[in-house]
Amino acid sequence: MPLTHSIAETRAWLTLVRAPSFGAAAIRRLVSEHTTACAGVAAAQRNADDAARAWLRAPDEAVLASDLAWLDDPTHHLVTLADDDYPPLLRNGQNPPAALFVVGEPALLWSPQIAIVGARAATLGGLDNAKAFAHAFAQRGNTVTSGLAEGIDAAAHAGALDAGGKTIAVMGTGPDIVYPRRHVDLAQRIAENGALVTELPPGTMARPENFPRRNRIIAALTLGTLVVEASMKSGSLITARLANEQGRDVFALPGSIHNPVARGCHKLIRDGAHLVETAEEVLEELHATGALLADALRTRLMTEMPGATPSPPVRDDDPDYVRLLDSLDTEPAALDELAERTGLSASSLSSMLLMLELDGIVAAESGRYARRRRAENSPRA
Repeated sequence: MPLTHSIAETRAWLTLVRAPSFGAAAIRRLVSEHTTACAGVAAAQRNADDAARAWLRAPDEAVLASDLAWLDDPTHHLVTLADDDYPPLLRNGQNPPAALFVVGEPALLWSPQIAIVGARAATLGGLDNAKAFAHAFAQRGNTVTSGLAEGIDAAAHAGALDAGGKTIAVMGTGPDIVYPRRHVDLAQRIAENGALVTELPPGTMARPENFPRRNRIIAALTLGTLVVEASMKSGSLITARLANEQGRDVFALPGSIHNPVARGCHKLIRDGAHLVETAEEVLEELHATGALLADALRTRLMTEMPGATPSPPVRDDDPDYVRLLDSLDTEPAALDELAERTGLSASSLSSMLLMLELDGIVAAESGRYARRRRAENSPRA
């Protein structure tokens, strides 16, 4: 992994993430108060409870060495709250994770995502619907996010991949453990064409308490959540509730009154979820929420360039802009594609694309960017 932190700082983050009885909130508070993870570890050694203090003073070096070895793989990443690349919707969500372990492309965490979740014991019709909606979302440039579970989740991931699009699987295990095991091949496809994401460190096995944690990440990462099929006791209803609590749109497909895995969807609809029948209905509703991502980009731009106006002129002699413009054409490309073409970070590209869009040079739609045709280029009023 190309480290964005020093080895010492990365080791400190891993130490905090693995500290017993330490939650995400405690880690966020420590790093916020003491600026760095290294300083946070030192401070916590004085103030933490006995179990955490013992670990922080003498962590298992073999475990930390194993974590660092996992990060040596160039496709493995640790994205922390201290990083600019930490996804903005998740950062502003409920109890954001202190760090994320990512296999694949971390730039996708900034892409416009739509969650598709539902029953493990799905009907054939439900599986077909999940694939069809995921296919349509991916074709429009959205990333499809789900939980790698059997049934609707797996169908959603497959539908996005079959469309040539991108998908994110949020896991309830460590990044090196695929659950269920039958999805090893699917997870490999996702890692190669998207990202596997988890807040749980390597080696963490599947446990029931991990999956609500996974669901909260799915709900916070995405612009909205579509529930395809769900029983009344489905974990998908938890994801939908968490999405609703964070002000995100919830969508549900109606089904037969005789189908037990339609009853959860019907309950969501009675409780105010959008009843939808087509992917277009979902996309139309999500325009307003997509503005949250644009606001995050504008905030980053003004933070990284103090005193700058929202749309500074593009310099022809700036090599990064020249490289980006050379990589753009009239065929829309996603952020991760542009990152691969240019070698620039997702955070840099996001700010640069925003400026180019404001200058009328780039057109953006559903998370994909294209260079405007010459006739369309015109100065802003």
